[in-house]
Amino acid sequence: MTTTGHMGVEFGAIDVDTHVVESEAVWSHFEDHGHLPRPYLVEAADPRTGVRRSRWVIDGKLVPKPEGKGAQAVATPPIAGFETGDAGDVIWAWRSMEDVEGRMSDSVDRGVSRQIVFPTIFLADLTSDPLVQVALARAYNRFMAERWETANRNFSWVVVPPLRDMSKALDEIEFGRTHGAVGVLFHGLEIDRSIGDPYFEQVYERAEELDLSICIHTGPGSPTMLDLQDSRYTRNFGHNRVLPLIGFHDLVFSGIPERFPSLRFGFLEASASWVPFLLHFLRRASRRSGRDPQFYGQEMFREYRIYVACEADEDLPYLGECIGWDNLLIGSDYGHTDQSAELDIVQKLENRSDLAQSARDKILITNPTRFYGLGDLQTRKTR
Repeated sequence: MTTTGHMGVEFGAIDVDTHVVESEAVWSHFEDHGHLPRPYLVEAADPRTGVRRSRWVIDGKLVPKPEGKGAQAVATPPIAGFETGDAGDVIWAWRSMEDVEGRMSDSVDRGVSRQIVFPTIFLADLTSDPLVQVALARAYNRFMAERWETANRNFSWVVVPPLRDMSKALDEIEFGRTHGAVGVLFHGLEIDRSIGDPYFEQVYERAEELDLSICIHTGPGSPTMLDLQDSRYTRNFGHNRVLPLIGFHDLVFSGIPERFPSLRFGFLEASASWVPFLLHFLRRASRRSGRDPQFYGQEMFREYRIYVACEADEDLPYLGECIGWDNLLIGSDYGHTDQSAELDIVQKLENRSDLAQSARDKILITNPTRFYGLGDLQTRKTR
């Protein structure tokens, strides 16, 4: 599947949500400020299940936290001699981006011409110390910039902003923009703040100036929400999957898209079937605000430049009517093994007889090209 884009460039499918699983190579860019120890790996058994796995020690804490209260579910490097680190037929060298060329070739074999790469460890809130957060984010962003150059710029990535230090966050956003980043990572709640909070408006302003998208991804980004959940009963639902829904409501309610009229917002890896529920809620709430309740539908997504990543087994015809076919995306979660992983998204959409070819093209090509501002990039043609 290909189409001709801006300036005659041919585009294949764009995978809007893939992941690198960070290896120790990421921290080779960690700047030691004397009292900031570099993250390191330890082998630790889960105290309840006894399952062995590697965990990072970051700012004196185990990441991910073991199962139970405050547990996180994020991937880490394999234990040498015990695990391969492979995820099905996606080998560890591709997941960690040690072999970027191999990863890109595998992606093309799956019908995808360009991956957008998100982090893994940074889906969690890692530290309350602004100095540590800055050092971690800088290391990751420089690793990704290096990988981007190694791959001859054949993928795009999302920059991690250290939001506890706004000045440094703006610096990292600018660094990312000049080194292949097409978006800025956010969670539905950030450092226990609503993403409608004026605190973040400097980021929105800079992202708008640089034509970067705001990418609101699932992940335990709120320390308070994380501490409230017990993974033995909630798995990753309350502190992870629900946060983008909160972010969506707060973003719309706060009118952020109106104050930044060219900034694009995307909700990734939360599926899309929650959208009708929130639209119903917003329409009912509009009775008090005086806004036309009919605004909360396709018109809002179009005017607010809000995009939502769906999953291949959802009721896409219904969601297309709710959201609009011009605002749906899809990602494979390449690199991960959780419930969102769907490596063959191109084939799965092609197999859906209830979707017109024009709808598939929009979800796989046109919409991600617009959302990530990829119109001038020469992505590789799918085989």
